[in-house]
Amino acid sequence: MKIIVPIKQVPEIAEVKIDPETKTLVRAGVPSILNPFDEFAIEEAVRIKEQLGEGEVIIITMGPPQAEEALKKCLAMGGDRAIHLSDRAFAGADTWATAYTIAQAIKAEAPYDLIICGKQAIDGDTAQVGPEIAEILGIPQVTYAVNVELTESKKRIRVKRETDEGFEVIECRFPALLTATKGLNEPRLPSLMAIMSASKKEIRLVTAEALGGDQEQYGLPGSPTQVVEVFTPEQRTGGIKIDGTEDPESAAKQLVEWLLKKGVI
Repeated sequence: MKIIVPIKQVPEIAEVKIDPETKTLVRAGVPSILNPFDEFAIEEAVRIKEQLGEGEVIIITMGPPQAEEALKKCLAMGGDRAIHLSDRAFAGADTWATAYTIAQAIKAEAPYDLIICGKQAIDGDTAQVGPEIAEILGIPQVTYAVNVELTESKKRIRVKRETDEGFEVIECRFPALLTATKGLNEPRLPSLMAIMSASKKEIRLVTAEALGGDQEQYGLPGSPTQVVEVFTPEQRTGGIKIDGTEDPESAAKQLVEWLLKKGVI
């Protein structure tokens, strides 16, 4: 079975800052990490391969040269080889242009059986790229997976997915795309031996020209949406703190009086 896992290197959330002039994220000097939701996707791909006793797990990312570090971590977790889509032509891509670019790389790997993405990247939180890849490729998709198993025939996949109302169990044919969420599994910590062997695995650099496809669909020119502004919401002020540890009855009275004063009740 050939399983493809698109991943993304993202800024460390604790270190994220916003440029007051350009209103965009400051990435220079900010440490980057592998998108946490992508770790669930990689782990699930490796587990399926181990369950079958055969197969190949291919990691794909689109990003600047430093994104290679994220690919190395994925290879240490059990990926077999990696594809690094890196070209200035890819810069400024929105979710659709990103999905188009990754889909072109996936098409070059056909035939494939399964694509597993993290449900979303923590820097954008759109949860759009995975579903858009499936739409471009014209394959079934099952999002927010919390449990994955192959059917008895090994020709279909059964997925338990999380919804706002509860859970659904969906069965679909291959090829298919899944998006992984927290709770699907517990990502492994690569051993020292795995980290060392990862350095010997293939990471293939692919430019826009080598990728082919419609060059106008890449990067900023291929992006129908653009970020106009990014800002931190103003801190809310006001409110009161009522300690009812010693005298709950008095605290309740204070709360009611304050709500009456504010016209809430």
